[in-house]
Amino acid sequence: MPFAAALSEHPLPAEAAGEVLGQILESLPAEPDLAVLFATAPMTGALEDVVGAVHAVLRPRTLIGSTAVSVLAGGQEVEETTALTLWAGTTGPATPVRLEAVQGLDDTVIGGLPDDIAPGSTLVLLTDPFTFPADAVLPDLAASGVTVIGGLASAARGPGGNRLILDQRLHEDGAVGVLLPPDRAVVPLVSQGCRPLGEPMIVTKSERNIVYELAGKPALERVLDLAAAASPDERALMQAGLHVGIVVDEAKDTFERGDFLVRGVLGADRSNGAVAIGQEVEVGTTIQFHVRDAGTADEDLREMLGASGTADGALVFSCNGRGTNLFGRPHHDAELVAEITHGRCAGMFCAGEIGPVGRRSFLHGFTASVALFRED
Repeated sequence: MPFAAALSEHPLPAEAAGEVLGQILESLPAEPDLAVLFATAPMTGALEDVVGAVHAVLRPRTLIGSTAVSVLAGGQEVEETTALTLWAGTTGPATPVRLEAVQGLDDTVIGGLPDDIAPGSTLVLLTDPFTFPADAVLPDLAASGVTVIGGLASAARGPGGNRLILDQRLHEDGAVGVLLPPDRAVVPLVSQGCRPLGEPMIVTKSERNIVYELAGKPALERVLDLAAAASPDERALMQAGLHVGIVVDEAKDTFERGDFLVRGVLGADRSNGAVAIGQEVEVGTTIQFHVRDAGTADEDLREMLGASGTADGALVFSCNGRGTNLFGRPHHDAELVAEITHGRCAGMFCAGEIGPVGRRSFLHGFTASVALFRED
């Protein structure tokens, strides 16, 4: 098969590098088009040597990677301890990309994007959350017809702590990625793990991310009506964290799971009945309230993977709030993706996930964002 994935939990970086390289070379010849390396925080100090070993032994044409709080490969997730994963495959032409954010006079300028990106291309993007505004670059890429999928490095709690890998260099800031051409069979999947409550409503009064009225009534009144009609279990989920789904394609007659961009409800003002959400919305936008729990997240990912069919390999970008934190046990997302890829998947737990909803890529939270690769 054209893809392979490997995992090592050996505490010595040199031994871990040897283990993952050996596992990859059992399945793939050297010089794959693309290799992707993920390492947990204890590996950071030795990562330069690990990258050197990958280049010396595997000789990938392009190598990208990142540090993360937790990683996954095959059907396993290794959370908050020493681990190294390596994924490699025959993807065809893969163009390495290095992006940097520069503060201009009026706004942040993103440097490094190629000028001639073909519409329909896929960009696998890994970013540092402290030095690169991932959400700032996504609208321009969407306008170019580029699908972006990836995640934010999560090994550090401040600037300079993460490492991003691009070929033989390590970076402490910005973003790295790889651009795959339109003829590369990459299927993006974003599981937001939420289910809707109540009915869709039109925003009839709003200002930026403050919703004052829904369907002609104060937004907070709509929330209270929804809570009153909900079951005890649903009310408990609303209290744990209420979300709102924003319809991404208003041309549809009916809206289902996957038609919404999910954002959190940030707060409410009883004095004017307004509700603040984590996204700007215009008057006329259709929204619907959502809740999230482990059962819904499980059902959502299973349903989306089932609809996608089998794949030959996958890169997985799962929120660091999932895993044991959400499901009460490790391996949930890894096991489900491994089922349809025969274990040829690897990824990391992110401080934010990137993937498309509808025709545009967004920055998400609490999601599993997956790039499925097929040989043809």
